[in-house]
Amino acid sequence: MGNKLKTIRKFKSEAEERRFWETHDTTEYFDSSKMVRARFPNLKPSTQSISLRLPLSLLEAIRIEANKRDVPYQSLIKVWLSERLKQQT
Repeated sequence: MGNKLKTIRKFKSEAEERRFWETHDTTEYFDSSKMVRARFPNLKPSTQSISLRLPLSLLEAIRIEANKRDVPYQSLIKVWLSERLKQQT
C-alpha cells in the first residue's frame, strides 16, 4: 500500500468513537492486507427479557417436560422456539 495511513485519535467515549466511524472510511486508517479474521468462541449473543403470559396448565406442562430433560424450563422454551423457526425456513 503506497499511501500513508492516518493515525487514529483518542476518543473521550465509546459514543464519540461510534460517531467517528459512522462518518469515516476505515481504509484510510487500516491496511486491509494485514487484517486477520477474529474468533470469539465464548461470546454469548445478547439477550433481552420479555414478559410472556401463558395459561398455567401450559406452563406446568412445559416445566414437566423440562424436568424430564433436566434443563431449566426457560431454556427448553428457547430451544423449542428456535427449532420451530428453523422449520419455517
